Amino acid sequence: MPRPVDVGSRVPTALRVAAAISWRLLAVGAALYVIGVVVGSLAALVVPVAVALLLAALLAPAVAYLVGRGVPSGLATAVVMVGGLAGLGGVLTFVIVTFTNGVPALQSQVAASINKIVSWLTTGPLHLSVGQLHGLSDGLFASLNANRVSITATALSTAATIGQTLTEILLVLFTLIFFLHDGAGIWRFLIRIVPDHERSRVDLAGRRSLAALVSYVRATATVAVVDAVAVGLGVAILGVPLAIPLAALVFLGAFIPIIGAVLAGGVAVLIALVAHGPIQALIVLGIVIGVMQLESHVLQPLLLGRAVKLHPLAVVLAIAAGLLTAGIAGAVLAVPLLAVLNSGIRSLLSRTDEQVHPGDVDPGDPEESGPDEPGLDTEAD
Repeated sequence: MPRPVDVGSRVPTALRVAAAISWRLLAVGAALYVIGVVVGSLAALVVPVAVALLLAALLAPAVAYLVGRGVPSGLATAVVMVGGLAGLGGVLTFVIVTFTNGVPALQSQVAASINKIVSWLTTGPLHLSVGQLHGLSDGLFASLNANRVSITATALSTAATIGQTLTEILLVLFTLIFFLHDGAGIWRFLIRIVPDHERSRVDLAGRRSLAALVSYVRATATVAVVDAVAVGLGVAILGVPLAIPLAALVFLGAFIPIIGAVLAGGVAVLIALVAHGPIQALIVLGIVIGVMQLESHVLQPLLLGRAVKLHPLAVVLAIAAGLLTAGIAGAVLAVPLLAVLNSGIRSLLSRTDEQVHPGDVDPGDPEESGPDEPGLDTEAD
Protein backbone atom coordinates (compact mmCIF):
# COMPACT_ATOMS: atom_id res chain seq x y z
CA MET A 1 0.00 0.00 0.00
CA PRO A 2 1.24 3.49 -0.77
CA ARG A 3 2.37 5.47 2.25
CA PRO A 4 -0.05 8.24 3.31
CA VAL A 5 1.07 11.67 2.31
CA ASP A 6 1.51 14.19 5.13
CA VAL A 7 -0.11 17.22 3.53
CA GLY A 8 0.72 19.42 6.51
CA SER A 9 4.42 18.92 6.06
CA ARG A 10 4.21 20.21 2.49
CA VAL A 11 2.57 23.51 3.54
CA PRO A 12 5.19 26.28 3.66
CA THR A 13 6.12 27.36 7.16
CA ALA A 14 5.24 31.00 6.43
CA LEU A 15 1.74 29.95 5.35
CA ARG A 16 1.22 27.82 8.46
CA VAL A 17 2.31 30.67 10.71
CA ALA A 18 0.10 33.14 8.83
CA ALA A 19 -2.89 30.81 9.15
CA ALA A 20 -2.30 30.31 12.88
CA ILE A 21 -2.04 34.05 13.45
CA SER A 22 -5.09 34.74 11.25
CA TRP A 23 -7.50 32.46 13.07
CA ARG A 24 -6.33 33.83 16.41
CA LEU A 25 -6.85 37.39 15.15
CA LEU A 26 -10.31 36.40 13.96
CA ALA A 27 -11.14 34.97 17.38
CA VAL A 28 -9.86 38.08 19.16
CA GLY A 29 -11.72 40.34 16.71
CA ALA A 30 -14.96 38.41 17.22
CA ALA A 31 -14.57 38.66 21.02
CA LEU A 32 -13.91 42.40 20.81
CA TYR A 33 -16.94 42.82 18.53
CA VAL A 34 -19.21 40.98 20.99
CA ILE A 35 -17.83 43.08 23.85
CA GLY A 36 -18.42 46.25 21.82
CA VAL A 37 -22.01 45.26 21.05
CA VAL A 38 -22.72 44.48 24.70
CA VAL A 39 -21.11 47.70 25.92
CA GLY A 40 -22.94 49.71 23.24
CA SER A 41 -26.29 48.26 24.25
CA LEU A 42 -25.53 49.07 27.89
CA ALA A 43 -24.03 52.51 27.21
CA ALA A 44 -26.52 54.21 29.53
CA LEU A 45 -25.09 52.07 32.33
CA VAL A 46 -21.43 51.77 31.30
CA VAL A 47 -20.77 55.49 30.75
CA PRO A 48 -22.05 56.62 34.19
CA VAL A 49 -20.03 53.89 35.89
CA ALA A 50 -16.92 54.91 33.93
CA VAL A 51 -17.44 58.58 34.85
CA ALA A 52 -17.91 57.59 38.48
CA LEU A 53 -14.63 55.66 38.32
CA LEU A 54 -12.83 58.75 36.97
CA LEU A 55 -14.29 60.90 39.73
CA ALA A 56 -13.37 58.25 42.30
CA ALA A 57 -9.79 58.32 41.05
CA LEU A 58 -9.80 62.08 41.64
CA LEU A 59 -11.51 62.05 45.04
CA ALA A 60 -10.25 58.79 46.58
CA PRO A 61 -6.96 60.31 47.80
CA ALA A 62 -8.95 62.87 49.80
CA VAL A 63 -11.03 60.11 51.38
CA ALA A 64 -7.87 58.11 52.14
CA TYR A 65 -6.31 61.21 53.73
CA LEU A 66 -9.28 61.71 56.05
CA VAL A 67 -9.43 58.02 56.95
CA GLY A 68 -5.71 58.12 57.72
CA ARG A 69 -6.41 60.98 60.17
CA GLY A 70 -8.90 58.83 62.08
CA VAL A 71 -12.14 59.93 60.36
CA PRO A 72 -14.59 57.03 59.86
CA SER A 73 -14.85 55.84 56.28
CA GLY A 74 -18.54 56.71 55.91
CA LEU A 75 -18.07 60.21 57.31
CA ALA A 76 -14.98 60.79 55.15
CA THR A 77 -16.94 59.74 52.04
CA ALA A 78 -19.82 62.05 52.98
CA VAL A 79 -17.49 65.01 53.60
CA VAL A 80 -15.68 64.56 50.27
CA MET A 81 -18.94 64.05 48.35
CA VAL A 82 -20.63 67.10 49.88
CA GLY A 83 -17.51 69.23 49.44
CA GLY A 84 -17.04 68.09 45.85
CA LEU A 85 -20.69 68.66 44.92
CA ALA A 86 -20.69 72.07 46.63
CA GLY A 87 -17.56 73.11 44.76
CA LEU A 88 -18.86 71.85 41.42
CA GLY A 89 -22.26 73.48 41.99
CA GLY A 90 -20.62 76.77 42.92
CA VAL A 91 -18.45 76.76 39.80
CA LEU A 92 -21.37 75.88 37.51
CA THR A 93 -23.59 78.53 39.11
CA PHE A 94 -20.86 81.15 38.74
CA VAL A 95 -20.29 80.24 35.09
CA ILE A 96 -24.00 80.20 34.24
CA VAL A 97 -24.69 83.52 35.98
CA THR A 98 -21.68 85.13 34.30
CA PHE A 99 -22.71 83.78 30.93
CA THR A 100 -26.30 85.00 31.38
CA ASN A 101 -25.11 88.47 32.38
CA GLY A 102 -22.77 88.65 29.40
CA VAL A 103 -25.27 87.55 26.76
CA PRO A 104 -26.97 90.99 26.31
CA ALA A 105 -23.63 92.70 25.66
CA LEU A 106 -22.66 89.93 23.27
CA GLN A 107 -25.99 90.29 21.44
CA SER A 108 -25.44 93.99 20.91
CA GLN A 109 -21.90 93.35 19.66
CA VAL A 110 -23.18 90.61 17.34
CA ALA A 111 -25.79 93.01 15.96
CA ALA A 112 -23.11 95.63 15.34
CA SER A 113 -20.90 93.01 13.67
CA ILE A 114 -23.79 91.90 11.45
CA ASN A 115 -24.35 95.52 10.42
CA LYS A 116 -20.68 95.79 9.51
CA ILE A 117 -20.91 92.59 7.48
CA VAL A 118 -24.01 93.85 5.67
CA SER A 119 -22.27 97.15 4.96
CA TRP A 120 -19.24 95.30 3.60
CA LEU A 121 -21.44 93.08 1.41
CA THR A 122 -23.24 96.06 -0.08
CA THR A 123 -20.32 98.49 -0.43
CA GLY A 124 -17.43 96.07 -0.70
CA PRO A 125 -16.15 94.12 -3.68
CA LEU A 126 -19.27 91.94 -3.88
CA HIS A 127 -21.64 94.93 -4.37
CA LEU A 128 -24.72 92.99 -3.30
CA SER A 129 -27.97 94.91 -3.36
CA VAL A 130 -30.34 95.24 -0.43
CA GLY A 131 -32.88 93.20 -2.38
CA GLN A 132 -30.43 90.32 -2.71
CA LEU A 133 -29.72 90.37 1.02
CA HIS A 134 -33.45 90.32 1.73
CA GLY A 135 -33.73 87.38 -0.65
CA LEU A 136 -31.06 85.49 1.29
CA SER A 137 -32.80 86.16 4.60
CA ASP A 138 -36.20 85.19 3.16
CA GLY A 139 -34.68 81.95 1.87
CA LEU A 140 -33.28 81.21 5.32
CA PHE A 141 -36.65 81.74 7.00
CA ALA A 142 -38.38 79.65 4.34
CA SER A 143 -35.93 76.81 5.00
CA LEU A 144 -36.59 77.04 8.74
CA ASN A 145 -40.35 76.90 8.17
CA ALA A 146 -40.02 73.97 5.79
CA ASN A 147 -38.07 72.02 8.41
CA ARG A 148 -40.21 73.10 11.34
CA VAL A 149 -41.48 69.58 11.95
CA SER A 150 -38.00 68.09 12.12
CA ILE A 151 -36.81 70.95 14.36
CA THR A 152 -39.73 70.33 16.73
CA ALA A 153 -39.00 66.62 16.80
CA THR A 154 -35.37 67.39 17.59
CA ALA A 155 -36.44 69.65 20.46
CA LEU A 156 -38.66 66.90 21.87
CA SER A 157 -35.88 64.35 21.62
CA THR A 158 -33.59 66.85 23.36
CA ALA A 159 -36.09 67.09 26.23
CA ALA A 160 -36.09 63.29 26.48
CA THR A 161 -32.29 63.33 26.44
CA ILE A 162 -32.29 65.79 29.34
CA GLY A 163 -34.40 63.37 31.38
CA GLN A 164 -32.04 60.51 30.56
CA THR A 165 -29.05 62.69 31.44
CA LEU A 166 -30.50 63.49 34.86
CA THR A 167 -31.01 59.79 35.48
CA GLU A 168 -27.42 59.05 34.48
CA ILE A 169 -26.16 61.83 36.77
CA LEU A 170 -27.97 60.22 39.70
CA LEU A 171 -26.44 56.87 38.75
CA VAL A 172 -22.97 58.49 38.69
CA LEU A 173 -23.46 59.91 42.18
CA PHE A 174 -24.85 56.64 43.56
CA THR A 175 -21.98 54.61 42.08
CA LEU A 176 -19.39 57.16 43.19
CA ILE A 177 -20.50 56.86 46.81
CA PHE A 178 -19.84 53.13 46.84
CA PHE A 179 -16.54 53.47 44.94
CA LEU A 180 -15.30 55.94 47.54
CA HIS A 181 -16.67 54.09 50.55
CA ASP A 182 -15.73 50.51 49.68
CA GLY A 183 -13.72 50.52 46.46
CA ALA A 184 -11.18 48.06 47.87
CA GLY A 185 -13.91 45.63 48.89
CA ILE A 186 -15.50 45.82 45.44
CA TRP A 187 -12.12 45.06 43.82
CA ARG A 188 -11.50 42.08 46.14
CA PHE A 189 -14.91 40.71 45.20
CA LEU A 190 -14.21 41.08 41.47
CA ILE A 191 -10.87 39.28 41.51
CA ARG A 192 -12.37 36.20 43.19
CA ILE A 193 -13.10 34.87 39.70
CA VAL A 194 -9.32 34.70 39.05
CA PRO A 195 -7.60 31.38 39.92
CA ASP A 196 -5.71 31.41 43.22
CA HIS A 197 -2.25 31.00 41.68
CA GLU A 198 -2.77 34.07 39.44
CA ARG A 199 -4.80 36.24 41.79
CA SER A 200 -1.82 38.07 43.27
CA ARG A 201 -0.51 39.11 39.83
CA VAL A 202 -3.95 40.28 38.70
CA ASP A 203 -4.40 42.16 41.97
CA LEU A 204 -1.07 43.92 41.42
CA ALA A 205 -1.94 44.73 37.79
CA GLY A 206 -5.25 46.20 38.93
CA ARG A 207 -3.50 48.39 41.49
CA ARG A 208 -1.02 49.52 38.85
CA SER A 209 -3.94 50.40 36.58
CA LEU A 210 -5.65 52.36 39.33
CA ALA A 211 -2.41 54.23 40.03
CA ALA A 212 -2.16 55.11 36.34
CA LEU A 213 -5.78 56.31 36.35
CA VAL A 214 -5.21 58.48 39.44
CA SER A 215 -2.09 59.96 37.86
CA TYR A 216 -3.96 60.60 34.59
CA VAL A 217 -6.85 62.39 36.30
CA ARG A 218 -4.51 64.52 38.43
CA ALA A 219 -2.30 65.45 35.49
CA THR A 220 -5.25 66.20 33.21
CA ALA A 221 -6.89 68.40 35.87
CA THR A 222 -3.62 70.32 36.32
CA VAL A 223 -3.22 70.83 32.58
CA ALA A 224 -6.87 71.90 32.31
CA VAL A 225 -6.44 74.51 35.06
CA VAL A 226 -3.33 75.97 33.40
CA ASP A 227 -5.04 76.10 29.99
CA ALA A 228 -8.18 77.71 31.41
CA VAL A 229 -6.29 80.35 33.42
CA ALA A 230 -4.00 81.26 30.51
CA VAL A 231 -6.77 81.54 27.91
CA GLY A 232 -9.15 83.23 30.36
CA LEU A 233 -6.60 85.90 31.33
CA GLY A 234 -5.75 86.48 27.67
CA VAL A 235 -9.31 87.05 26.50
CA ALA A 236 -10.14 89.09 29.61
CA ILE A 237 -7.20 91.46 29.01
CA LEU A 238 -8.32 91.87 25.39
CA GLY A 239 -11.86 92.68 26.52
CA VAL A 240 -13.49 89.70 24.81
CA PRO A 241 -16.96 89.11 26.30
CA LEU A 242 -17.75 85.97 28.31
CA ALA A 243 -14.13 85.51 29.37
CA ILE A 244 -14.98 83.40 32.44
CA PRO A 245 -17.39 81.03 30.64
CA LEU A 246 -14.79 80.67 27.89
CA ALA A 247 -12.17 79.77 30.48
CA ALA A 248 -14.56 77.19 31.96
CA LEU A 249 -15.16 75.79 28.48
CA VAL A 250 -11.40 75.47 27.93
CA PHE A 251 -11.11 73.70 31.30
CA LEU A 252 -13.77 71.15 30.36
CA GLY A 253 -12.38 70.74 26.85
CA ALA A 254 -8.91 69.92 28.19
CA PHE A 255 -10.27 66.60 29.49
CA ILE A 256 -10.41 65.50 25.84
CA PRO A 257 -6.65 65.38 25.12
CA ILE A 258 -5.24 67.21 22.11
CA ILE A 259 -8.52 68.18 20.43
CA GLY A 260 -10.70 69.36 23.33
CA ALA A 261 -8.81 72.52 24.26
CA VAL A 262 -8.29 73.33 20.58
CA LEU A 263 -12.05 73.25 19.93
CA ALA A 264 -12.74 75.34 23.03
CA GLY A 265 -10.07 77.83 21.95
CA GLY A 266 -11.73 77.98 18.54
CA VAL A 267 -14.94 79.12 20.23
CA ALA A 268 -12.99 81.91 21.94
CA VAL A 269 -11.53 82.98 18.57
CA LEU A 270 -15.01 82.99 17.00
CA ILE A 271 -16.47 85.14 19.78
CA ALA A 272 -13.52 87.56 19.50
CA LEU A 273 -14.10 87.75 15.73
CA VAL A 274 -17.79 88.50 16.16
CA ALA A 275 -17.31 90.96 19.01
CA HIS A 276 -14.15 92.87 18.03
CA GLY A 277 -13.17 91.95 14.49
CA PRO A 278 -10.34 90.03 12.81
CA ILE A 279 -7.40 91.74 14.56
CA GLN A 280 -8.54 90.76 18.05
CA ALA A 281 -9.46 87.30 16.74
CA LEU A 282 -5.93 86.82 15.42
CA ILE A 283 -4.49 87.86 18.80
CA VAL A 284 -6.76 85.38 20.60
CA LEU A 285 -5.71 82.73 18.09
CA GLY A 286 -2.09 83.47 18.93
CA ILE A 287 -2.85 83.09 22.64
CA VAL A 288 -4.59 79.76 22.05
CA ILE A 289 -1.69 78.49 19.92
CA GLY A 290 0.80 79.59 22.59
CA VAL A 291 -1.15 77.79 25.32
CA MET A 292 -1.35 74.65 23.16
CA GLN A 293 2.42 74.77 22.62
CA LEU A 294 2.96 75.12 26.37
CA GLU A 295 0.67 72.16 26.94
CA SER A 296 2.21 69.89 24.30
CA HIS A 297 5.90 70.70 24.93
CA VAL A 298 6.01 71.35 28.69
CA LEU A 299 2.93 70.21 30.62
CA GLN A 300 2.11 66.96 28.85
CA PRO A 301 5.70 65.59 28.81
CA LEU A 302 6.16 66.46 32.48
CA LEU A 303 2.75 65.39 33.75
CA LEU A 304 0.76 63.24 31.31
CA GLY A 305 3.86 61.63 29.83
CA ARG A 306 4.88 60.17 33.17
CA ALA A 307 1.29 59.34 34.09
CA VAL A 308 0.17 57.34 31.04
CA LYS A 309 3.36 56.67 28.99
CA LEU A 310 1.50 56.63 25.69
CA HIS A 311 2.70 57.73 22.28
CA PRO A 312 0.83 60.79 20.90
CA LEU A 313 -0.28 58.76 17.88
CA ALA A 314 -1.86 56.18 20.19
CA VAL A 315 -3.67 58.99 22.01
CA VAL A 316 -5.00 60.51 18.75
CA LEU A 317 -6.16 57.13 17.42
CA ALA A 318 -7.83 56.28 20.73
CA ILE A 319 -9.70 59.59 20.76
CA ALA A 320 -10.78 59.13 17.14
CA ALA A 321 -11.99 55.60 17.81
CA GLY A 322 -13.86 56.69 20.93
CA LEU A 323 -15.44 59.63 19.12
CA LEU A 324 -16.62 57.44 16.23
CA THR A 325 -18.01 54.68 18.43
CA ALA A 326 -19.46 56.56 21.41
CA GLY A 327 -19.40 60.29 20.62
CA ILE A 328 -18.15 62.80 23.18
CA ALA A 329 -18.30 60.27 26.02
CA GLY A 330 -16.10 57.91 24.02
CA ALA A 331 -13.58 60.66 23.30
CA VAL A 332 -13.37 61.54 27.01
CA LEU A 333 -13.03 57.94 28.20
CA ALA A 334 -10.78 56.57 25.44
CA VAL A 335 -7.43 57.81 26.76
CA PRO A 336 -7.96 56.84 30.44
CA LEU A 337 -9.14 53.41 29.27
CA LEU A 338 -6.02 53.05 27.14
CA ALA A 339 -3.84 54.19 30.06
CA VAL A 340 -5.45 51.64 32.38
CA LEU A 341 -5.02 48.81 29.88
CA ASN A 342 -1.45 49.86 29.12
CA SER A 343 -0.41 49.91 32.77
CA GLY A 344 -2.20 46.65 33.61
CA ILE A 345 -0.77 44.73 30.64
CA ARG A 346 2.75 46.02 31.28
CA SER A 347 2.45 44.86 34.88
CA LEU A 348 1.30 41.38 33.84
CA LEU A 349 4.21 41.10 31.39
CA SER A 350 6.79 42.51 33.80
CA ARG A 351 9.30 40.19 35.47
CA THR A 352 9.95 42.83 38.13
CA ASP A 353 6.35 42.76 39.32
CA GLU A 354 6.63 39.03 40.04
CA GLN A 355 8.53 40.02 43.21
CA VAL A 356 6.20 42.88 44.23
CA HIS A 357 3.40 42.39 46.73
CA PRO A 358 0.07 44.08 45.78
CA GLY A 359 -0.09 45.80 49.16
CA ASP A 360 3.16 47.62 48.42
CA VAL A 361 1.52 49.64 45.60
CA ASP A 362 -0.05 52.93 46.67
CA PRO A 363 -2.76 53.97 44.15
CA GLY A 364 -2.40 57.56 45.28
CA ASP A 365 1.30 57.70 44.40
CA PRO A 366 1.88 58.88 40.81
CA GLU A 367 5.19 57.02 40.78
CA GLU A 368 3.29 53.75 41.09
CA SER A 369 1.86 53.78 37.57
CA GLY A 370 3.77 50.70 36.52
CA PRO A 371 7.28 49.42 35.87
CA ASP A 372 9.42 51.27 33.36
CA GLU A 373 10.03 48.39 30.98
CA PRO A 374 9.95 48.22 27.18
CA GLY A 375 7.01 46.79 25.30
CA LEU A 376 3.77 48.70 25.57
CA ASP A 377 5.56 51.72 27.04
CA THR A 378 5.63 53.93 23.93
CA GLU A 379 6.20 57.36 25.42
CA ALA A 380 7.59 59.71 22.77
CA ASP A 381 11.11 61.03 23.15
